[in-house]
Amino acid sequence: MGKFLISLIAAALLSGCQTTEDGLTTSSTPVAVTGPAASAIAGDMASRLAEQIGPAGTTTIRIEKDSSDFTTALEAALKGWGYTVITDGKSGKDVKPVELAYSIDGFDGQVLARLSTPTIALGRVYTATASGAVPASPLSIMQRN
Repeated sequence: MGKFLISLIAAALLSGCQTTEDGLTTSSTPVAVTGPAASAIAGDMASRLAEQIGPAGTTTIRIEKDSSDFTTALEAALKGWGYTVITDGKSGKDVKPVELAYSIDGFDGQVLARLSTPTIALGRVYTATASGAVPASPLSIMQRN
């Protein structure tokens, strides 16, 4: 009887751990951030990245070039901080660039911007306005080993 009771209690507790087919979902979608909002977000994120990855004079950053306003603004912001930015994938023999990935996603009417290198990832939510964008969350920093 004792084993049956323990089995019954364990089954009852574990049944609460099951999820339905509809589980948690995310509704973030890539968005096109343009004009002043792209510049404001890129400028803020570039300054926060500069605080984390080291001196501009000795660091080269490689990003994938596309035609979006955000990519152009991010490249300009990084260059404004003094970084050498490579977008064509070509660098000198003794130059080891820092690979920078980025994404812009929309969520609940706001914009989530993320920058990621092999050693650090930054993220922040912004509210886009007609004249730019303002941070709507604290900066999230994740350091990787």
